[in-house]
Amino acid sequence: MSSPVLDLFSSFVLIDRTSVQPIYLQVSQQVINAVQRGYLLVGTKLPGTRALSEVLQVHRKTVIAIYDELDAQGWVEVRPNKGTFVINQSQQVKLDKPYEKLISLAKYPTHTGFVFRESTILDNPFESSDCSLIFNDGQPDIRLTQMQHLSRWYSASMKRKHNLKRLIRHQMEGSEYFREQLSNYLNFSRGLHISKNNLLITRSVEMSLYIISQILLSKGDQVLVGDLSMFSANMVFQKMGARVRTIPIDESGINIDYIRTHFKPGEIRMVYVTPHHHYPTTVTLSAQKRITLLQLAREYGFLIVEDDYDYDFQYEQTAVMPLASGDIDGMVVYVGSFGKSLAPAFRTGFVVAPDNLIAEMRKYLGIIDRQGDVIMEQALGEMIEEGEIHRHLKKSLKVYRERRDLFCEILETRFNGRVAFQKPSGGLALWTTWDKRFSLFQIANLCRNEDLFIPKNLLYQNNTLSAMRLGFGHLNETEIEQALEILWKCMDSVNAIPPVR
Repeated sequence: MSSPVLDLFSSFVLIDRTSVQPIYLQVSQQVINAVQRGYLLVGTKLPGTRALSEVLQVHRKTVIAIYDELDAQGWVEVRPNKGTFVINQSQQVKLDKPYEKLISLAKYPTHTGFVFRESTILDNPFESSDCSLIFNDGQPDIRLTQMQHLSRWYSASMKRKHNLKRLIRHQMEGSEYFREQLSNYLNFSRGLHISKNNLLITRSVEMSLYIISQILLSKGDQVLVGDLSMFSANMVFQKMGARVRTIPIDESGINIDYIRTHFKPGEIRMVYVTPHHHYPTTVTLSAQKRITLLQLAREYGFLIVEDDYDYDFQYEQTAVMPLASGDIDGMVVYVGSFGKSLAPAFRTGFVVAPDNLIAEMRKYLGIIDRQGDVIMEQALGEMIEEGEIHRHLKKSLKVYRERRDLFCEILETRFNGRVAFQKPSGGLALWTTWDKRFSLFQIANLCRNEDLFIPKNLLYQNNTLSAMRLGFGHLNETEIEQALEILWKCMDSVNAIPPVR
């Protein structure tokens, strides 16, 4: 005859055997919820592990893991020879003297009692919303990632004894195996000629730019960026005290001639470019301009920071190689991210540079991120070596190309020429230009009321420009159609401002 507690368990515990979450965690969370709701009262004796395993139809070891998890979180207490009991999580654990009395603060201070420097430059420019549909600046769709497959790679890497030994030692350079595999991958896919000694592994592109700026920039140095540029990079440069100057942009990228006519040799410290798909306009820096920029760097003595933020997303048969592939004078520092098509936790940043600069960067990385994620890097290295990255990217590119084509088709047919754009050869976003008489901010506000969120950082509107950068990669076909339909309706409902005469 089953006990009332066993009957309770069968009523509130629901196991999803198709979920990636382990069963013991599913049940543990449901038991905690039952205690919080009062279904299981404090002092209740929980069933034995054999009896509960039969009710839940799981292995007895799973039930033991459930009770261990509840005990670790302080929801139950295991009493020898008596059983497992629900306890009040708020009850104090008795401590031996002289630490018997616990000091409790009624309220933690909201402000410091001392003065510190606050940065306005590094204020977060991103907005958030609970809208069902959201445009971003060109992010991949993590739904295309086979999470179970990724978890198997990570789990297998975690279980290998030689990898566990690496966790004990500090790895300032990261996984040597991953750097070897990544250097091979970059040489094959981007035409580079590097070894593992030319690679620095970081957590993100932003961390890479921060370390580069710490070493290569001083207060007052002139940094040239595109007239429209990656705002996160500009923030890092300005935080270092650099003078950020802009270069005009045309249909083939930044205007290289502008540098020669407005600056003299020695006046420029750094030129920051996103040549593959210029951010935010998505135009590609022409081959002739690439050659001219490399020659100008050698002549003027400035370094080039090349940010190849979305190189992996190319839809054409012929790819334009990075500036770094043609650099023979050591003037280019190449920055990128690896695994962007995977889930965010599986992505990593990297820097490619001559040996002596990488050696100096490792000193700074040792302060910021001394240990790194050795297991993750090992798993990514194995995915490169086994060809898993190539297979996943090939499948994803097919989907993203179809989404790009659909996005462009709807813009062309539904918007009746009221929005101008060029179909990008790669990347996950479109650069759209609008009639200057429309208020893009008003359109964005109307879209928000219709459950479509367009962040302000995607809107570019001033006296000379009216444009939006609209990401399509994270939206499936149905979502693309819904989002553009809302955008069309909101645009159509806004009365254009008459031109000034």
